[in-house]
Order: sequence, then C-alpha cells, then structure tokens
Amino acid sequence: MANTSDIKNGLCMNYNGKIVTVVEFQHVKPGKGPAFVRTKLKYVETGKVVDNTFSAGHKIDVVRVETRNYQYLYPEGEGYYFMNTESFEQVFIQNTMVDNPGFLKEGTVCTILFDADQEVPLTVELPFYIDAEVTYTEPGVKGDTATNTLKPATIDTGAEIKVPLFINIGDLIKVDTRKGEYSERIKS
Repeated sequence: MANTSDIKNGLCMNYNGKIVTVVEFQHVKPGKGPAFVRTKLKYVETGKVVDNTFSAGHKIDVVRVETRNYQYLYPEGEGYYFMNTESFEQVFIQNTMVDNPGFLKEGTVCTILFDADQEVPLTVELPFYIDAEVTYTEPGVKGDTATNTLKPATIDTGAEIKVPLFINIGDLIKVDTRKGEYSERIKS
C-alpha cells in the first residue's frame, strides 16, 4: 500500500473499484491547513478523465502493470486478435480497449498494457505513426498546393482522414494515430 507521496505521472492505481492512471498531479502545501495532492485521473476502461484531490498521507492501492508488444492479426466480431511477438500466444481484445481501431493494419506491432497480477489486458496503444496508402480521395487541382485547405481521404485501413489538396490516390502518407490526422507525405 502506497501513499500520496508516491503519486507520479503514469502511475496505475485502484480508485473506486476501477483502474486509473495518473495523467497530471500537483503537490500543494497551502500556508494554512494541511497539504494535499491535486490529480487528474484517467479511467483505463473508458478513457474518461476526472479531477480528484487526495489529502496528504492518504493511502492508495497501486496496481502493478506491464507493457508487452503484440502484433495485430485480424478482427473478429466485437474485437481483435493479437499475437505476442515473443511467445506467439494469441489474445482477444475487445473493441473498447483500442483507442483508434480504424488505424489498425495487419502486422502492426502494438503495445498492450496488462494488469500483471491478474494477467488481464487493459488497453492497446497503437504506434504513434503509421504509414498508409490513400485508396480514395478527390483529385487535386493544379495550383491548389499553396493553401492550407484539407479534403477527405480514405486510407488502406478503411479510416477516413483529412489530407492536403495535393494528395492523390496511391500516395503514401504518414498518419498520427493519436489525433487521427495527416502528418506528412512519404517520398518514394
């Protein structure tokens, strides 16, 4: 059992019966009254962020978590199958545990966060950037490259993102999976 002095960013703990991670924290020692810790906690299951204040010395239940690399295999029903890159063991992950499932490509190596004590998967983190091919977009018009205007495009994973006007069908682009945005065109 830990206390509030052990709180740091990324710490996983049990809060109201659910697993949360600390997104942000601040130790406060006012001139009058007892010290406290102001935190922003993110629920692992839902992604909801809540503010909470702990009094100094408050006991917290730390959850031991491990990250492991898994390769995405294929979708099935309400989830996805992933394979451990070391032991080749397969695991089924629910849709709700993947932040941006539209950017999953077969063979992509993702990081899965596990509750180490119960061997239960908690979340799936995609790589920050993926390379994708544009499968459909409206053709660009010559001379439209100077503006910051964006148009819709479908990439090979089936996701739709906004791209600059100079991007055409067949172009390879880099996509930021955290924001779901176009990052840059890949020169071939």
